[in-house]
Amino acid sequence: MKTLYKYPVNSVLLLGPTGAGKSPLGDFLARKGIFNRQCRHLDFGLQLRLAVSDKDLSFRYSNEEIDFIHGVLEQGLLLENEHFPLAKKIISLFLDRVRFFSDHILILNGIPRHIGQAKDVSSLAEVHAVVVLDCSANDVLCRIQNNVGGDRDARLDDYAELVAAKLATFRERTAPLIDHYERLGRRIYRISVTGEMTPAEAYLYLSALAAAHPPVTLVTEPPQ
Repeated sequence: MKTLYKYPVNSVLLLGPTGAGKSPLGDFLARKGIFNRQCRHLDFGLQLRLAVSDKDLSFRYSNEEIDFIHGVLEQGLLLENEHFPLAKKIISLFLDRVRFFSDHILILNGIPRHIGQAKDVSSLAEVHAVVVLDCSANDVLCRIQNNVGGDRDARLDDYAELVAAKLATFRERTAPLIDHYERLGRRIYRISVTGEMTPAEAYLYLSALAAAHPPVTLVTEPPQ
């Protein structure tokens, strides 16, 4: 099959604790676009869940990979540097499946999750901007309980102990990515997410920020 893109693809990274609304916002971006470009939303957690539940996708993974993904989902683990070949496989399958083109923007959600992984992902996706969804632990629990984003119905990993573990992992391993990308000169957009903020409200807020301060490296790069 002819490749419709080349690595690294243009991307925007969504960062925030579990329940903050990354997936609903990513879906909005996929429908509406940003920076006058179409978007494709890579919800990495969803891709992991599909890998073990969708027969059309599962056959693409080995039994060892499926067993490992089950462990990641059940324990809320992060993929470490040595697991990057699996992450690359998931990303590549997604890009081919959604017919990603070189003038599209890839919305990264759930990967990279730590600085070591960011360095590996940079070979596949060039992060031009980071959208940070700031959300307190209390608001996270409120959002999950009330399913504010409309994306928690089928989630089996929203029990209190695992949510608490994920919040701790975000603070310790994922939040440092904000400083990492800021040091690289990437545009950082911060949204204060409340317990009631809807995905539509988050999208409108982000759109205003992006219109006022677009990442120069992205908007000046001509579509190929």
